[in-house]
Amino acid sequence: SNRDRKRWREQGFRVLDTTCPLVNVAHRKLARLVDEGYLPVIIGKKGHVEVRGLVGDFPNACVISNREEIAGIPHVKRLGIISQTTQPIERVRALVNEVRKQRPEVEVVFHDTVCQPTKDRQKALDDLCKASQLVFAVGGRNSNNTAQLARTARQFGCQAHHIEGPDDIREEWLEGIETIGLTAGTSTLDESLQAVATRLQELATLTLVR
Repeated sequence: SNRDRKRWREQGFRVLDTTCPLVNVAHRKLARLVDEGYLPVIIGKKGHVEVRGLVGDFPNACVISNREEIAGIPHVKRLGIISQTTQPIERVRALVNEVRKQRPEVEVVFHDTVCQPTKDRQKALDDLCKASQLVFAVGGRNSNNTAQLARTARQFGCQAHHIEGPDDIREEWLEGIETIGLTAGTSTLDESLQAVATRLQELATLTLVR
């Protein structure tokens, strides 16, 4: 959060900020909504590092991830909504519509802050699942968007596993599988994806779709 950066600089530390520029955009849009008098609402996962940064600067922000949590938003006249950048966009839009449905008397402003790489991956995942029997989503164990890719693949009716690298692959997952799809989180290195592809080809004769 900006509060943390300021505190560290005041303590004499040299701060190198490597925050994703698209996350900074979300931060600025929420700040603008707050300045304009809207109660800040964040659609995202409580405890996620990006959400923690937003709440750190806007402690009165409400974080919601499902329709049941809308009831916890204070009854005010104006709500300003943004999203964690790695949330599924259709889910975000559905929640915004639900807020408007539950609070018809409230002025609701929504800024779409889901990043384009996340949108592109989610859109491509549908085609990937149609062409595959099994999907591996490759990314760090704590990567929310990678975990979401695996969950979405299952919702599309495909077997799916979230793995960090080739050592996570279990041979029993491949039994009876002829076609495997590979996708990756927004921060996953190409080298990590290639290492998984190489390992799969070592384990069996498979068709890989990426």
